[in-house]
Amino acid sequence: MGLLSNKIDREVLKPGDHIYSWRNAYLYAHHGIYVGDETVIHFTRGAGQEIGTGTVLDRFVFSSSPSHPSDNPCPKCGDQSRLDGVISSCIDCFLSGGDLYLFEYDVSPALFLAKPRGGTCTLAKSDPPEDVLHRASFLLQNGFGGYHIFKNNCEDFAIYCKTGLLIITNISVGRSGQAATFLAATSAVVSSPLRFLTASFSGLAVVGYGMYCVGRLVSDIGVRRDVCKIPVEQLVASSRRNESEVVADLAKEN
Repeated sequence: MGLLSNKIDREVLKPGDHIYSWRNAYLYAHHGIYVGDETVIHFTRGAGQEIGTGTVLDRFVFSSSPSHPSDNPCPKCGDQSRLDGVISSCIDCFLSGGDLYLFEYDVSPALFLAKPRGGTCTLAKSDPPEDVLHRASFLLQNGFGGYHIFKNNCEDFAIYCKTGLLIITNISVGRSGQAATFLAATSAVVSSPLRFLTASFSGLAVVGYGMYCVGRLVSDIGVRRDVCKIPVEQLVASSRRNESEVVADLAKEN
């Protein structure tokens, strides 16, 4: 892997790796956990299903991995065209014709900021592979809640499997670096008072990019303080309760 790309060959994959593949001309990436034997567990939101952003993103962004139409299903996976939630797919269906990338953990702040696109790395440390595989397999059987593009998406799923960390507030963005990047960019653009601090275009660009970098960094799961480590069994056992009550209880216990 290089500074600007996390692209790898599938031959070097190890069980417990967090992998991803870009979709829709690099508009967003789909994430999952490689579990071995050419198989990936990932959190999906099927094509054509409302993702609830209330924006034009609803037309383009969805985590739909199956690359085979329903009338010509994958010989390994079968027909997954109508599935959503946590599913298991062969790596070819997961990639859906895209390239394979490895998500990096425990990177330095300098390397994190050197990668201008979010959703590729984090300062957080990964747990041992056996813990990662246990969480992924448990959630495959029990689910990961409802899909939400900013608070509970495929990257959130993979990061939880790798770290066991959950956000303990319900008013902030989730663990996803892609969502944090989008919000940081939006904040940098709409923060109008700062544009009057400089009269030059270059100065404005520096200020805007600085705000973007700070926004990405403070939203990373590895430096945030509104997180706690939650056992996957406890997460699933609490899934039927009101979300705000669950978050409050989990925060008290940790």
